[in-house]
Amino acid sequence: MSLTIDEVKHIAKLARLELSDDEINRYREQLSAILEHVAKLQALDTSALHSLPGGGLSNAENPLRVDVARPGLDTLTLLMSAAQTERSQFKIPPVFE
Repeated sequence: MSLTIDEVKHIAKLARLELSDDEINRYREQLSAILEHVAKLQALDTSALHSLPGGGLSNAENPLRVDVARPGLDTLTLLMSAAQTERSQFKIPPVFE
């Protein structure tokens, strides 16, 4: 599948790209090659892959660990690891000046 120059210009416009004539020609060739490769991949018969291990969708569920609430660190321990504190809070440099 070969793209036309107008199609490449349209794609560039959608992507809000300003392309030179050389870039348009280069991208036309590259995008056309990519589309040809994808067309070859789509033509492959993948029906036998489903029977291979990992080739198809599995009905197995991913086992997750049980979500158990645990006690966290106390405020004093957390504040001791801070570079600066003020009134029992972390003190950080101002974001806006």
